[in-house]
Amino acid sequence: MTADARATPRGRPARAARPNGQWKVDGTAPLNANEEWKQQDGGLSVRARIENVYAAGGFASIDPTDLHGRFRWWGLYTQRKPGIDGGKTATLEPHELEDEYFMLRVRIDGGQLTTEQLRVIGGISTEFARDTADLTDRQNVQLHWVQVEDMPEIWRRLESVGLSTTEACGDVPRVVLGSPVAGIAADELIDPTAQIAEITERFIGDESLANLPRKFKTAITGHPSQDVVHEINDVSFVAVEHPELGIGYDLWVGGGLSTAPHLAVRLNAWVAPERVADVWLGVVSIFRDYGYRRLRNRARLKYLVADWGAEKFRQVLETEYLDAPLPDGPPAPKPLAQGDHVGVHRQKDGRRYIGVAPMVGRVSGSTLTAIADLLERHGSTRLRTTPHQKLVLLDIETDAVEPVIASLDALGLQARPSLIRRGTIACTGIEYCKLAIVETKQTATTAVLALEERLDRLDLPHPISLHVNGCPNSCARIQTADIGLKGQLLPDGDGGQTPGFQVHLGGGLASQHRDEGGTGRTVRGLKVTSEGIADYVERVVRRFLADRDAAADETFAQWAHRATEEALQ
Repeated sequence: MTADARATPRGRPARAARPNGQWKVDGTAPLNANEEWKQQDGGLSVRARIENVYAAGGFASIDPTDLHGRFRWWGLYTQRKPGIDGGKTATLEPHELEDEYFMLRVRIDGGQLTTEQLRVIGGISTEFARDTADLTDRQNVQLHWVQVEDMPEIWRRLESVGLSTTEACGDVPRVVLGSPVAGIAADELIDPTAQIAEITERFIGDESLANLPRKFKTAITGHPSQDVVHEINDVSFVAVEHPELGIGYDLWVGGGLSTAPHLAVRLNAWVAPERVADVWLGVVSIFRDYGYRRLRNRARLKYLVADWGAEKFRQVLETEYLDAPLPDGPPAPKPLAQGDHVGVHRQKDGRRYIGVAPMVGRVSGSTLTAIADLLERHGSTRLRTTPHQKLVLLDIETDAVEPVIASLDALGLQARPSLIRRGTIACTGIEYCKLAIVETKQTATTAVLALEERLDRLDLPHPISLHVNGCPNSCARIQTADIGLKGQLLPDGDGGQTPGFQVHLGGGLASQHRDEGGTGRTVRGLKVTSEGIADYVERVVRRFLADRDAAADETFAQWAHRATEEALQ
């Protein structure tokens, strides 16, 4: 008797297992509407229609499937219509939530920028995007209020200086995170710039990889601080020294957060620098061929990795997608320094780089242009974005450090921020995002400013990471923060609702303060209103300082996981 015909305990035939949409297992027939339109006409094809049809015809001329699907392949999302409260996010259709303006994501692989490129982004912002600009926690720059009529000129300007929006969004290989100090830091193990360039030059815009089950995120670092949040990417390469083979990369796969967090797993494999691009292609090809496509909420690579396990994943990678097995390799050692690169640090060449913290990643086109001017006045033409909504300015002469820092302070960019400002990031929130339930950027800013006053005289043992997210999807990585806030509406006590957050405590990724990544805990009923964030954070930080085991150098995350629920309220 076959498995499909086997009887259940009640005598009924067992239902046949539903296909998961794995191309190499179930065939390529689309199992949902999203997969259907991707096969009919891929997302990359819409560029020509934007330039030749929609830019002339305006928003009303855009085909709905292009608007809500294919536009993402070129970094474009419709932004939220102003005035729609968070209670309607889950009840209105996308066309009811959206405005006739777009968020545009500029792709910055490795976070590497020149002042010429920064000035172009700043100019586009001031001319076409109402002077908006946000630094994301994936090293991109996002602009708002962009109109489709302006996209041909925006692309012309970006591409004239080597920038693009190609596959900045969509079911494709997204931006490649890279160490912000690649090729610069005195303590770097290996410069990953060549590996990042080979991946992007060979594969971004490749039609054979432009229809994945969902987004695919990559991270590569050669720095011992492990500064690219490698545990929450689909594939990551982390520099490590092999005892016989020298310096290469430790291979991780299957990380991701959203509503079902799964930290990446090591494949216990060492990758030589010259094999990184081919190994990357093998991993993304496994995702394309074996990834789950039937249900979009189970389509990320992390679900396949969770089902297969590291051993099977490595076996399939080596036997079906690589021309030779990978040697076993050791894990990278625990980081010894903070990975956000804030502050003043020595470069290999004796000059300095300066890492600065904008408030929750929010800048402006005018600010970006001013940064470019400042750098060039001091003889530098290079800077980097980071996976922590920060900026790193390169090639600063030692005697120029303090004048540059003073000029940056005047722009709201602090090289010596408070530990709470340094550790706070926030997603886009309800101001522009159609998925958001609450406001985030201003809410987080208000909380940080209050906390800087209240915690000023406290001796914090390390930065306290405060991550503020406007919905459950965790773009601001709430599960891996000391204090993570997930946006939701709370009862206001008068029969209505008020913006607030569910609290996550004690999460974090590998750092000098913890050996390995882990997600935070929640406490039943522990929620705070938007106005109550500063009060709550002050209270829980003071309790931590009172209760922590200072002799053991106990961190906030360690304390939060052992503390009683009463102590965390």
